[in-house]
Amino acid sequence: MRVSRRGLLAGAAAGGGLIVAWWLMPRSYATPLVAASGEHVFGAWLKIATDGVVTVAVPQLEMGQGITTLLPQIVAYELGADWRQIAIEPAPVSGAYANVPLATKWMPLWDPAFAGLSDAADDLIALRFAQGQRFNATAAGTSLAAYELPCREAAAAARAMLAQEAASRWGASWEECEVEGGFVKLGDKRLGFGELAEAAAGYTPPDPPPLRPEPPREPPLPADVDAAPAYPRIDLPSKVDGTYRFAGDVRLPGMVFASIRHGPVDGSELTGFDREAAGGVRGLAGIVESKRWLAVAADTWWGAEAALAAMKPKFAAPTPVGSADIAARLDTLLTAGEAHVIAETGYGGEALERVDIGRRYEVEPAYAAPVESATAAARFADGRLDLWIASQAPEQARIAAARAIGIATEDVALYPMPAGGSFDARLEHDHAIEIALIARALGRPVQLTWPRRDELIRAKPRAPAWLLLGAQIAKGGPEGTGGAIDAMRIRIATPPAALEFGKRLFGNLTSMAAIRETTGEPDPMACEGAVPPYQIPALLVEHIPAEIGLPVGRVRGNAHGPTIFAIESFIDEIAAKAKRDPFSFRMSMLGSDVRLAACLQRAASLAGWDGGADQSGQGLACARIGEGPEAARIACVATARQGEGGVRVIRLSVAADIGRIVNHDIARQQIEGGLVFGIGIALGNPVRLRGGLPEAVDPGALGLPTLAECPEMRIEFLASEAPPADPGELGAVVAPPAIANALYSATGLRLRRLPLLSDGI
Repeated sequence: MRVSRRGLLAGAAAGGGLIVAWWLMPRSYATPLVAASGEHVFGAWLKIATDGVVTVAVPQLEMGQGITTLLPQIVAYELGADWRQIAIEPAPVSGAYANVPLATKWMPLWDPAFAGLSDAADDLIALRFAQGQRFNATAAGTSLAAYELPCREAAAAARAMLAQEAASRWGASWEECEVEGGFVKLGDKRLGFGELAEAAAGYTPPDPPPLRPEPPREPPLPADVDAAPAYPRIDLPSKVDGTYRFAGDVRLPGMVFASIRHGPVDGSELTGFDREAAGGVRGLAGIVESKRWLAVAADTWWGAEAALAAMKPKFAAPTPVGSADIAARLDTLLTAGEAHVIAETGYGGEALERVDIGRRYEVEPAYAAPVESATAAARFADGRLDLWIASQAPEQARIAAARAIGIATEDVALYPMPAGGSFDARLEHDHAIEIALIARALGRPVQLTWPRRDELIRAKPRAPAWLLLGAQIAKGGPEGTGGAIDAMRIRIATPPAALEFGKRLFGNLTSMAAIRETTGEPDPMACEGAVPPYQIPALLVEHIPAEIGLPVGRVRGNAHGPTIFAIESFIDEIAAKAKRDPFSFRMSMLGSDVRLAACLQRAASLAGWDGGADQSGQGLACARIGEGPEAARIACVATARQGEGGVRVIRLSVAADIGRIVNHDIARQQIEGGLVFGIGIALGNPVRLRGGLPEAVDPGALGLPTLAECPEMRIEFLASEAPPADPGELGAVVAPPAIANALYSATGLRLRRLPLLSDGI
């Protein structure tokens, strides 16, 4: 008898309680897909119609990152389908699509008591959680890690079933058949998928499925080559012609449209409004008041918004927080707050006998500011809620909506919609709760769209962070090799942002309750990226948990943004003090990460790196996100030049290693989009809070880059046999320090706060 860890755990659980045993034992799920007329279901991932159309279920939120192309591409490749016959549909929320890698990564957020028992135990518990909780959230670049193999296995099984049916008609062995271009072939015989689908669907899928020898891959192209993609984006044509449907495009019989007003800060309470003032608005359909917000529905959204403006709702707010208050708290805590060690490598903190160079870096809150503000449509009837919403965590949104109106989760049908951008904003589900309450109160279908003002004031920005970095420098050394780092200490004063987010997402707590429950708690995930990729003999990283009175959450780049900005700026400052070339200085410390060193070499070559001499206007930075072979790596050289209106970044030269490339075009788009996001973080305007409210709520006040202001971008990927890694965050975290270092090179002015022009120059 074979004894496995899984069997041992499950067997031991039988003596300790049936509930635990049920939690650990394997489970299976009926396919969640429903066949339309002429379609035949092949497992949980695809359907094949009699006209040959292959429909692929996509269990991840499309928010511009191209996942509705990437997963279908994997299916098409493994199945042997023609790309022109591929269609997509959002997958229903189901345990069949569990995102296990994300559940494992976020285990400290949903089960801190058991996180870290062992890798095997964590994996098993995360698997059961993800399946049992129908956890198919889209976040942290885990889509390929979670779904590439299931997609390949499903497609390989379907390919074998089609081949078996064709072979039975030809009196041949199915292993002799070839499947490509949407046909099963044997010599000069061929049959299309549509001709075989009905009978093939009745076959038992082979176990294990016969995967193709090689996984899908595309070769990296030179930076200046712009070849036509082998798999063009499925969503692009409909986005260009305007037919792509978002939650704001949903139309239901008898639907009305709602707008909403929230208090200035979390914990605000509605104290009054002028109900009579709405009487002059045409098509008024209802007023819904809650303890913390006021909503109005009308025949048009503009009518609802006009009514709200006329009613002038008033709120009583707790002591409001301002930007100056936040800065003062972080400033005090950075030097005097209680610190918790979250990482210690090499000789650790004991090796730091002195500080030869110390610098402080400040990172302001960063807002996601997606193009599409929070939007959802809902219908409540006969005790059931139908909900159309873009959500990165659909099951958690479903649970929150059900609890809000006191019905069972199974009585909520959630229809996944794409998002017009997210940058992690759609991990929050406040608007799912609100529309459930509004739909129940009105008794008719309703669509809720937050005004841009409310999108900003209700946003949970990326947490601000004040960082203090100190280094002990080796004495002596040959000419040109000085400045070697003997030891480094990094102190980070920032809220426990990941824990706070986890309390909202998994505990369904309000923002203020989540802050109360996590105050003072150390949070390693809030300090991700603080362990540099460089070989440093001794490193100590400390977190000072900060309570700043402002709810914070996830925004593109997350904790890697502040930590990589500070570290890469600090490395440049050490190099400058030692009169070392920033490139060669970094290369001397990258012996343990040859892949990142190769990225740095290639980026320098693309940029024509000139040694970073004074006034050259070139600055570089590199970053690694993740651990081990699955980590993504990037290096960037920013070039700044004096021009009309001052110094301007004119070029970003980038080299990245993301392992095996599945879709080169989408990977490049992700890097480009991240770089533009990073430019906005670096050179945009900070959101200043006064009395709890942003001083300006117009999107233009954020100072985000326009297309005309974007620099030239040269992006090249390195060939790699490593597992695929997500490129989505790379550009966002590497651009700010590269730009800061370029501006120093061009002007001699060192800017240590993000956004870089927060206090002017």
